[in-house]
Amino acid sequence: MDIKQLIYLCNLERERHFGRAAEASFVSQPTLSMRLKNLEKELDLNLINRGNNFEGFTAEGLRVLSWAREIVAVYEGLKLEVESLKQGMSGTLRIGVMPQCSVSLAQLIKAVSEAHPGLDYRVAEVSADQLIEALSSHSVDVGIGFFEFSTLNELRFQLVPLDDGGVDVVYHPDHFPQLQGIGLMTAEQAAALPLCLSEPSRYFRRYLDNFFRQAGLELHPRLESTSIFQLMQGVFVGIGCALVPRGHLIDEMHPVLKRCPLDITPMSRHAALVVAEAGRATPLAQHFFTAAGLWLSQQQTEQPAG
Repeated sequence: MDIKQLIYLCNLERERHFGRAAEASFVSQPTLSMRLKNLEKELDLNLINRGNNFEGFTAEGLRVLSWAREIVAVYEGLKLEVESLKQGMSGTLRIGVMPQCSVSLAQLIKAVSEAHPGLDYRVAEVSADQLIEALSSHSVDVGIGFFEFSTLNELRFQLVPLDDGGVDVVYHPDHFPQLQGIGLMTAEQAAALPLCLSEPSRYFRRYLDNFFRQAGLELHPRLESTSIFQLMQGVFVGIGCALVPRGHLIDEMHPVLKRCPLDITPMSRHAALVVAEAGRATPLAQHFFTAAGLWLSQQQTEQPAG
């Protein structure tokens, strides 16, 4: 058994396809298949259900896979530690983020980069369930999203809570002049507006739908998209207004747009920045987590009251 076989096994779990797993492992498909069969022979266990295509892992394979994830994560952490000792803190940090979270990720990365200029970043948008799984399987180093804190504590994640500033209605005053001067928008007023919203499967959208449904109201999306860029373009040209978590947008990017707070109950889940427990987080993740936590606490201190 060697580390490459375990890496191949983890790549197969992620890709769910022998050909794509081979590409991710930078080997040919026959080589990957042969090395995994050698692993099964050495362990005297069938790890993979094989048909014409990959059909998942056996029960024994899932047990071995859980160990493989841990060993590969430690191995990757060791490589990063060695590189940081030789070159300083450098490398690529993998961040999984849920769409429309309560912080501007770009501003956060910019702030951390001032402390650790050698870091590069690879960002993937994932759902709530995918984010916990990605953190547990070490396929991302850092997670930013909405969580049940009890779940994070059970899994021994480190976390920094993100400030829940509420929800804003974002609009273009040329297209919706009647909204100017509103200090706090009611649910009834928001439900009467044409809206640009993320698709219904997103956690933030489900939170909005549930709130309005419980209030006996129905939202009227004129534009739905997985792309925040497309939604903000829709707001700019007047297709509708957007409902967004406060802190998600950089106001200077949309100087013509206005916003007003929405009267809405807080989410049941809490926004947070999350990494693995100390000792299991990679050096890059731990340094990012520390620097990000410091910046977030400073932002909260500097935030004006009310």
